[in-house]
Amino acid sequence: MNPLRRLLMTGIGSAPVAAAFAGPAPQPVPADAGRKVLHLAFSSSESGLDPAKVVDLYSRTVTPHIFEALYKYDHLARPVKIKPNLAEAMPEVSPDFRVWTVKVRRGIFFADDPVFNGVKRELVAEDFVYAMKRFYDPANKSPAIGTLLGYGFVGMKALRDDATERKKPFDYDRPVEGLRALDRYTVRFVTEQPRPRLLELLATPDLWGAVAREVVEFYGNEIDAHPVGTGPFRLKQWRRASLIVLERNPHYRDERWDAEPAPDDAEGQAILARLKGRKLPLVDEVQISIILESQPRWLTFLNGRIDALATNSNPLPQEFVGVAMPNGKLAPNLAKRGILGRQNVNADVHLTMFNMEHALVGGYTPEKVALRRAISLGYDVRREIDAFWKGAAVPAQSALVPYTVGYDAAFKCESSDYDPARAKALLDMYGYVDRDGDGWREQPDGSPLLLEMMTQPEQRSRILDELWQKAMNALGLRIKFIVGQWPENLKAARNGKYMVWQFGLSAAAPDGETAVARYVTSEIGSQNYARFRLPAMDRIYERLQALPDGQERRALFDEVKRIGAAYMPLKHRVHRMECELRHPWLVGYKKPIFWQDWWHMVDIDDSKRPAR
Repeated sequence: MNPLRRLLMTGIGSAPVAAAFAGPAPQPVPADAGRKVLHLAFSSSESGLDPAKVVDLYSRTVTPHIFEALYKYDHLARPVKIKPNLAEAMPEVSPDFRVWTVKVRRGIFFADDPVFNGVKRELVAEDFVYAMKRFYDPANKSPAIGTLLGYGFVGMKALRDDATERKKPFDYDRPVEGLRALDRYTVRFVTEQPRPRLLELLATPDLWGAVAREVVEFYGNEIDAHPVGTGPFRLKQWRRASLIVLERNPHYRDERWDAEPAPDDAEGQAILARLKGRKLPLVDEVQISIILESQPRWLTFLNGRIDALATNSNPLPQEFVGVAMPNGKLAPNLAKRGILGRQNVNADVHLTMFNMEHALVGGYTPEKVALRRAISLGYDVRREIDAFWKGAAVPAQSALVPYTVGYDAAFKCESSDYDPARAKALLDMYGYVDRDGDGWREQPDGSPLLLEMMTQPEQRSRILDELWQKAMNALGLRIKFIVGQWPENLKAARNGKYMVWQFGLSAAAPDGETAVARYVTSEIGSQNYARFRLPAMDRIYERLQALPDGQERRALFDEVKRIGAAYMPLKHRVHRMECELRHPWLVGYKKPIFWQDWWHMVDIDDSKRPAR
């Protein structure tokens, strides 16, 4: 149904360095001329700022602060709660979950832009229709198209196919039943099959936020550098892969801080008492520095030049967990400085994927399945947890991640097993043996066997490379590492130009259905980077999309786990236990579970910064 709206792709991480724990004393932060500035960092670079063309976590952490969706997640509610944002109220939904009608709030305006010629541009229902149609336009080559095709909005696939087959420009003006503005302030969504969880799509601003058509048409191929939305911030400066600066949208509507923490959530209630009723956004500017290596990010935080090591886009570097939060508790040295720390199990998974279309590791015949399962059995996940994650991770058993529907902490499968003897037996049984006596196994037909795994140039990635090297050497399998930057590897994976790769995925909504999309044929080139094809899995996915929550649906999730473990197109390795650190002057922060937009909800108390 909706993989990319709910799963965010992340890089592996960055360099470990043995550094003195205490680090240098806090240094003065550059003066911000009386403005409140939120200083953050990303551990990997963004790929762009056009929602229709991004998939990575880092880009999708910036875009929801510029663009807005009809609905939003409550900042403090746990369990999560979706409520109106640009919509007047919750949607009207037909009994069969096929027709969703939403009233758009009046008097909402886009940020100023030269395109508007000094005239305030009001948000209308058609802006949501246009924004979604952009994903269907073949010219945009959207990595998220599989998401919308999975929803089955009536008439939209035919409109896309018409543009593709006739090789003509996509017809944005052709009325389509599935995505329609009924009037200036009413938008209707109609799906071919029941879609009980469509609300989660409508609450994802990083992709499906409102876009003004005239802005896109004016900037053309340069639209990536000119994001214009209705959100609390607008783009002020962008040096690709280096610095992103957002500033307060001066014409942002009169939106007030509010949230609904649970009655027994003391931290949430304290935040609510302090910030409730304040005009959003609370800060004037957000500066995001791209710092790929771990040690510079760590030292930058200790110097007080970034306000937090937090969220999936920039957690506490794993190699410093042992000194910053030993045994999950904040180190006394940091506590004395007022720094706050917390450890959370993430709604994420780190996995290794095999290209199922590759002649060596792909395929569905017994010997190909045996090779992938042997590779999986020969890799020690618990060693990775100790050496790479410093104990701050738990073995993953399936595609489903914590906090999502379908996840079962008690479920156990072969994916996490380490059994090199069984791995060798599988290889021997299916003909992967050393025929020429050089110590390396060949393929069953006698041809060379060389595994190729894409990786990144950062030192942290090399730790994983070494773990894989040793594990495969022990099995008699040669492995070669293909080094490339994260965006390059992502592009290769999307196009199926790789053999093996590994990365992280974070859930961006509560339902686990997205995890299944990694196995679905229609998602190849989108969420299904393994390019796995199995009619049985496609049928399960279709049923999962249409069924309401319940026992029948939970049983289907269990079947997905069994099929995934049997064919092993993906080896799900770990769920991270992310450690967060933040300085005392960052006020109102609470880790988002699925959503990425929170910068407008936090404040900076400069009185708690070290003297400048």
